[in-house]
Amino acid sequence: MPDRTPDSPMRDSSTGPALDDFAAELTTEAAYPVMLRHGTVDNWLDLELELWRTLRRAVRKWGKAGRPSEARRPTGGRNVKRPVRFLGLVLGIVLLGLSGCAQAPAEGLAPAPVRVSVSYPVEREVTDYANFTGRTAAVDSVDVRARVWGYLDKVNFKEGTLVHKGDVLFEIDPRTYRATLANAEGNLAAVQAKLRRLDADLARARQLIGSRSISREEYDKYVGDRAEAAASLDALEAAVEQAKLDLGFTTVSAPISGRISRTLITEGNLISSGPTGSTVLTNIVSVDPIYAYFDVDERTVLRIRKLIRAGKTTSARDSEWTVSLGLADEEGFPHHGTIDFVDNQVNPKTGTLRVRGVFPNKNEALSPGLFVRVRVPIGEPYEALLVSDRAIDNDQGRKILYIVGANNEVVARPIRVGALHHGLRVVEDGLKSGERVVVNGLQLVQPGVAVAPQVVDMPNGHRR
Repeated sequence: MPDRTPDSPMRDSSTGPALDDFAAELTTEAAYPVMLRHGTVDNWLDLELELWRTLRRAVRKWGKAGRPSEARRPTGGRNVKRPVRFLGLVLGIVLLGLSGCAQAPAEGLAPAPVRVSVSYPVEREVTDYANFTGRTAAVDSVDVRARVWGYLDKVNFKEGTLVHKGDVLFEIDPRTYRATLANAEGNLAAVQAKLRRLDADLARARQLIGSRSISREEYDKYVGDRAEAAASLDALEAAVEQAKLDLGFTTVSAPISGRISRTLITEGNLISSGPTGSTVLTNIVSVDPIYAYFDVDERTVLRIRKLIRAGKTTSARDSEWTVSLGLADEEGFPHHGTIDFVDNQVNPKTGTLRVRGVFPNKNEALSPGLFVRVRVPIGEPYEALLVSDRAIDNDQGRKILYIVGANNEVVARPIRVGALHHGLRVVEDGLKSGERVVVNGLQLVQPGVAVAPQVVDMPNGHRR
């Protein structure tokens, strides 16, 4: 702390006129130049320290002056009011001093430009996508039922395994159907023998009718008997064929290739048949390929139809649309297929359109009934400018970018954003190729402020 000059008013706070002059100066000037002029301080730090020291001395002195003994108490109260007056003066010095400190930076030099990180927008060919959720389903699914009734004799498969079309799965007791077939074949043989005899009788009748040895009535009888036998032969041949079918149906074979479910009926149980009430024995679902059903929201449907009308894409009903699929535990969409069905109307209850994709499944990574994520391309690929989401700011509901111009001044540019691609956001309007975008230090800039830009890679992007 520098030595004070002899005429400093802070030197002797008990001198009334000096304090009054000092206070008068403080009411019109900032504390700092006043105290410098009186030789009290040399810098701001000394000013603050001196003010607080003065305040401390004043408080102590006021404490001593405020507790005089009864013998020395003045009658006029002048000595009691003097410390209070002095304390108010010191408090004024402190406040004015701090006020002078607050005004000092405005008199200093202009601040240096703010250092910010800028990047060039990434130029890349992108395709917009829409993501949906769906469920997988088997292309073919069959409930295996018996075509004849009987007792189940044998089960010929292991539950949950792959089976091929034509594999024998169940065997029903065939003895009843073998007997039925033998009876039908016997009846057929009898009618065949009768028909041969009637053929011979008819041949003789033709000779006799020519020589008028028999009457026309007798001849007509031979002809009718032969026709009746021929009709019976057709019926018995059909009965034999039916008996053979029933006997064959006692072995239940796989109607399709796929993965079989558990056995719903065990050996020894009676199996029913017929168009109604027939017994389901098991179920088989195909595994390759596999379907994925998903529902497209109404807004996306309208967007796609708008692109179709504008000629920017074609309908999935008329062309092959590639779709991607991912499971709940997979990253991204590693499975690829095509759309093979689009429903003919929007569901009014859900406001969605049912769409189906078909996917190859040779390694059986997909199973019917799985929850899946489906990604569908919206339109054709196009060239786009992309920036990091961290570079986008909000201004009263608008999306803006801070652009650094040629003179390193910041400009706030309203933009229209699009979809997100690999961590970068498409800027559909408001940004030009080659412009410098502030990506770090957004909280330090405002329009019209000069900055010191440093070019860095676009976060999640590539250097221009």
